[in-house]
Amino acid sequence: MTELPSSAKVVVIGGGIVGCSTAYHLGKMGWTDVLLLERDKLTSGSTWHAAGLVGQLRTSANITQLLGESVKLYKELEAETGLATGWKMNGGLRLACTPDRWIEVKRQATTARSFGLEMQLLTPKEAQGLWPLMTIDDVIGAAFLPTDGQANPSDIAQALAKGARQNGVTIREEVAVQDIEVENGRVRAVVTNLGRVECEKLVICAGLWSRELAKMAGVNVPLAPVQHQYIVTEQIEGVTRGLPTLRDPDRLTYYKEEVGGLVVGGYEPNPIAWGTADRLPKDFAFQLLEENWDHFTPTLELTLGRVPALETAGIKQLINGPESFTPDGNFILGEAPEVRGIFLGCGFNAFGIAAGGGAGMALAEWVAKGEPPYDLWPVDIRRFGANHHDTGWVRERTLEAYAKHYTMAWPSEEHESGRPLRRSPLYDRLKSRGAVFGEKLGWERPNWFAGEGDEPHDVYSFTKPNWIAAVAREHKACRERGALFDQTSFAKFLMVGKDSERALQWICANDVAKPVGSLTYTQMLNERGGIECDLTVVRIAEDQFTIITGTGFATHDFDWISRAIPADCDAHLVDVTSSRAVLSLFGPKARDVLAAVTSADLSNDAFPFGTAQTIGVAGAPTLALRVTYVGELGWELHVPTEFAATVFDALMAAGEPHGIAPAGYRAIETLRLEKSYRAWGAEIGPDHTPQMAGLGWAVKLKSNTPFLGREALVEKAAKPLPRLLTGFTVDDPGIVLLGRETIIRDGKRVGWLASGGFGHTVGKPIGYGYVRDPDGVDAAYVMSGSYELDVAGEIIPATPFLKALYDPTMARIKA
Repeated sequence: MTELPSSAKVVVIGGGIVGCSTAYHLGKMGWTDVLLLERDKLTSGSTWHAAGLVGQLRTSANITQLLGESVKLYKELEAETGLATGWKMNGGLRLACTPDRWIEVKRQATTARSFGLEMQLLTPKEAQGLWPLMTIDDVIGAAFLPTDGQANPSDIAQALAKGARQNGVTIREEVAVQDIEVENGRVRAVVTNLGRVECEKLVICAGLWSRELAKMAGVNVPLAPVQHQYIVTEQIEGVTRGLPTLRDPDRLTYYKEEVGGLVVGGYEPNPIAWGTADRLPKDFAFQLLEENWDHFTPTLELTLGRVPALETAGIKQLINGPESFTPDGNFILGEAPEVRGIFLGCGFNAFGIAAGGGAGMALAEWVAKGEPPYDLWPVDIRRFGANHHDTGWVRERTLEAYAKHYTMAWPSEEHESGRPLRRSPLYDRLKSRGAVFGEKLGWERPNWFAGEGDEPHDVYSFTKPNWIAAVAREHKACRERGALFDQTSFAKFLMVGKDSERALQWICANDVAKPVGSLTYTQMLNERGGIECDLTVVRIAEDQFTIITGTGFATHDFDWISRAIPADCDAHLVDVTSSRAVLSLFGPKARDVLAAVTSADLSNDAFPFGTAQTIGVAGAPTLALRVTYVGELGWELHVPTEFAATVFDALMAAGEPHGIAPAGYRAIETLRLEKSYRAWGAEIGPDHTPQMAGLGWAVKLKSNTPFLGREALVEKAAKPLPRLLTGFTVDDPGIVLLGRETIIRDGKRVGWLASGGFGHTVGKPIGYGYVRDPDGVDAAYVMSGSYELDVAGEIIPATPFLKALYDPTMARIKA
């Protein structure tokens, strides 16, 4: 019988590729008091039946870098451990068979170049030269990434396990975890069929079973098991060992070479979930599900049109294996917000082999150092929220994400399943006025308002989607008259307690030790000086502050703030999001409209910018914030939920003589781009300091007040900035900037756009990105260069700027 130690500094649950990789990297870092537990044998979950394609390119630079870490590891692992891995860098080929797909592929090639990968654009004939078995009658073009490849998943996992053992990690198979002990909000131990093991940290890498295991500790993991099928053929003439992997997204299929034959699979539009809503079989190991030829046949028929040789090829096996997928198609990493010391590495959406090496590296660093090696927000478990607790909702959204795996990735595309879920009290009123809603963290939010002759739904495009004219109308209304935005979905917290000021002075980079009624825009920094949160703090009492942050950051920011409160502070964080609706009234006529429904003095002297007051609005007690994210006069009105409808009706009625219009989030985006307001997760994040982002003015460095991240900023101040956030405009209004376009300075690639859009006041496309130079970047350096942008392979002249393009004194949009 396997004997277990009574304690370990770190316990890893799961002997698949991600668990083995995490253990391997912990061992490499000198963490030898690590115990990996596998309930059956190593690789017995989904690793052993994975297809093994290793692609690198994603829409995030850092996730692309993480997948590149996998490639680097797999190239060296066999030599290090003496175990074969089946790694081949045979490249990856992606086809485009429609004009829209060709635009998408060209944009992907630009993204690759932005991130340092040399993706080549090919003609159909050139693509066929790399993959002679395919027909190309319908192919418009293709992209080839030479550094992609394929591997044998089980062999890699076994090699990683051997490497972990060589570095002092203990691995025990046939050990089932039965319970997880939590004490005072921190993991204490795991209880197994062979005894109890105390641990300081626990890493759950149990694939399909991660949700159930985490639930033992009160941790929510939003993933759902989905059946995924592919065939393995007999040998086919013309299939060579060096044949690249092939993705044919217009036919929803992929191909890779396997012992002279092919592995052929796809992502069908009608996926099938596996298991019950809350429970999976405990004894499922090295097993497959029943072959479902009826379900796979449509996929197979699509492949025959691309690879005619499959019509006569022998089929060894149809593999039907369950894989864990997530509601947004991205995997899950990081420390659980509910319990300290529990980390997750799961939900890999059938690209766990591609991600395994890098994900294990990132998890190991997260465990060892308390933070990831770089910004991993797209896969951070804290991107999920209250809407991700229900297993039925998670499954429904996950099946939609699976079905979209190879469909067109349209700009601004919205999910449709599981909606509507979370609704503002104004939802029906907005809908009756033509609102077309998007969704974030389950909240229905008006993206734009359809007018006469508009189709009241999104029609996506890489050029001009159908909402462009509507958003321009809303943008114009805000700049010239006024607009009313429903921003009820904002995350809203209260910090309460006699030490609230002291706690926030430590956590916030800006000075919040101001009188009651003061409003402070601030970042919250990590120990490296990187921006972890970007939000507004309002002092509403001596011992009470309201904190307002973006909808999608509710879990992340609450977790970050609550963790950062000093232990000796009497300060407590409370989420009050659902108790308050938010109506934002902005525009030159905002004061006139608000004055019609309140007796409060709204003059600039009585109610200056950057302050907050509780006033009566149409009979409702309202916390009014004099603030803006669009660059116009205005107020953000926080109203108890039960008063929201009354206040909305009163404002719209008072605004009618002034031409006030309801407006949505897509107009907010175009307005904020003109005003150079930053967005966390786009232009700013944990890898960027305020100085790099042009936000040094919002940091209290001139005072002697200590705050989290201060020492790093002081140290960095003595060195040149490695990058500086810069805005760019393009003169041609027909150019579409979406983000990730390559920035070229004096003929050299120096970065990529983090965001892009159109400024309807200035009449130009606008983008923001970091200009990089290892020797240092400052304003003079930025403005002295000659710039171009690579937009889907087209080189476009661009003009840099560091100051906002728009201020309210400039000429208004002409009718």
